[in-house]
Amino acid sequence: MALDTTDMMKAEIHCHIEGAAPPELALRQARKYGIDISNILHDGRYLWSDFSQFILCYDAVASLFRTQADYALLTETYLSELAAVHTIYSEIIVSPDHGDRIGLGADAYIAGICDGIAAEREKTDIEARIIITGERHFGVDRVIGAAEYAMRAKNPLVTGFNMAGDERIGRVVDYARAFDIARDAGLGLTIHAGEVCGAFSVADALDIVRPSRIGHGVRAIEDATLVQRLAAEGIVLEVCPGSNIALGVYPNFTAHPLRDLTQAGVRVTLNADDPPFFRTSLAREYRIAADDFGFGRDEINAMTRTALEAAFVDEDTRARLLARFDAHAHGGTKAVAKDA
Repeated sequence: MALDTTDMMKAEIHCHIEGAAPPELALRQARKYGIDISNILHDGRYLWSDFSQFILCYDAVASLFRTQADYALLTETYLSELAAVHTIYSEIIVSPDHGDRIGLGADAYIAGICDGIAAEREKTDIEARIIITGERHFGVDRVIGAAEYAMRAKNPLVTGFNMAGDERIGRVVDYARAFDIARDAGLGLTIHAGEVCGAFSVADALDIVRPSRIGHGVRAIEDATLVQRLAAEGIVLEVCPGSNIALGVYPNFTAHPLRDLTQAGVRVTLNADDPPFFRTSLAREYRIAADDFGFGRDEINAMTRTALEAAFVDEDTRARLLARFDAHAHGGTKAVAKDA
């Protein structure tokens, strides 16, 4: 009998905020601004065919959020969805450069996201933090600019720096300066690698960026020595199985290396990435872990605990989250408190 993950406490450290926009919210936003999105949304599903088309669809949906209030609504909507399935922590990947490109401005963009975080925390006690991200396909200067913004922000909710976008563009070393800036600012470091590109991109990230986490990283499995290094150094992989299948990184869950990575001692977490684009959710990722990979309760709880241990938060917050998680994991549903 498959494990029921419904009441398991959850945490997520890899989700792009625009990529979390539910189709029904996107449709309401399109009507609000008088925009026809029938080319990217049909029967409640986003339309795209490959990674390049996904990026275009993502950008089109992102363009529907234009004001500080829009971003507060988007953020609160997603965190509410998470809290409803017993999620106690979320890290939201955001791009201040996007705020500038749409004419809102980075400050108002981030302020809206902070408003949404505060509103949902007040209602459900879910904790959330912001990971400032540079998009590599817009060039080195833009990524450096994102890091400089993160450094200047001095926002207590901005706790990490990332680089996302088309992994096939440029070399990791080209963007090293951005990560140096973020490291000097005391931000946690993570980077998308080993998703579209192979194990070499993970190795480059480790050598050049020296992050504590890797976004995706699953293609490290192609290099046994690299897998051993990940395990030995305790690098955490932000694994997004549903995303990997949707984007064709692997043909099915049988071929996906999540089980092999855990058996090799690599620290892994479960994440939804851009959930509605990939017809998934954080709750579904937990079900996939149980149903498709055959992980047991203790194994899945270990992944959640790893996410909290690797979270970009201050140590007092981490201790509170871990205490809350451990009480629930050892005490069952009676410890849920505000999560229902």
